[in-house]
Amino acid sequence: MNETNGMLAGKTVMITGASSGIGEAAARLFAAEGAAVLLMARREDVLKHLAQEINDSGGRAAISAGDVSVAQDVQRAVDAAREHFGALDAAFNNAGFAGDDLAPLHELDQALFDRMMAVNVSGTWNCLRSQIPVMLEAGKGAIVNTSSTAAMGATGAPVPYVAAKHAVLGMTRAAAAEYAAHDIRINTLVVGTTRTEMINQVVDAYPELGPAFVARQMQKRMADPVEIAQAALWLCSDRASFATGSALAVDGGWTAG
Repeated sequence: MNETNGMLAGKTVMITGASSGIGEAAARLFAAEGAAVLLMARREDVLKHLAQEINDSGGRAAISAGDVSVAQDVQRAVDAAREHFGALDAAFNNAGFAGDDLAPLHELDQALFDRMMAVNVSGTWNCLRSQIPVMLEAGKGAIVNTSSTAAMGATGAPVPYVAAKHAVLGMTRAAAAEYAAHDIRINTLVVGTTRTEMINQVVDAYPELGPAFVARQMQKRMADPVEIAQAALWLCSDRASFATGSALAVDGGWTAG
């Protein structure tokens, strides 16, 4: 692996949504920084290939395929982290779902609303519920939840997505307050438009949205997934020891605009 700073040396980190985009970038980066990574996503074949690449490069990776909206799948992943690596020191709860239907609220299918809430809100809840007991047992831990500029206001994203990301931000802040005394830090990333598989699907369906996505940002481009992963890396590391309950903006200046 490339020479790095070893920011996660000796730590085990669980990453959800690890099969593509920000999660995949985080898997590679965290492993390069010394972490043993437990990768979770629905696409088992993709996870196997990614884990093999990490292991072949001298890193340590294991997988647990599953859906974050299913509590049992999440618990199985947490158990797998302990089984393979003996601990769970940090978690990057990155799995999310936005869909590609930009119809107004009254025209959106109920199933789309339900899926957005299941993945973004219940998924984050399930992760916290399974990860925190392990960290309480260890006496410390760090959790990073992926939110969005949609947590800060109306971005043009579908109403259910905006609502869901507001919920992730609120959940993060409340949980951080509950567990700060136990040395468990819980933060969220306020992510701007990032060139992920999900965003590519939306832009393919609505080409005019490419420029619109970055119009409000100070930096007139989409982020590369590894730029978001770098922020998660810092929050998961001991270098962020006095950061909890924060909403760290990695958004090209969207929230400041």
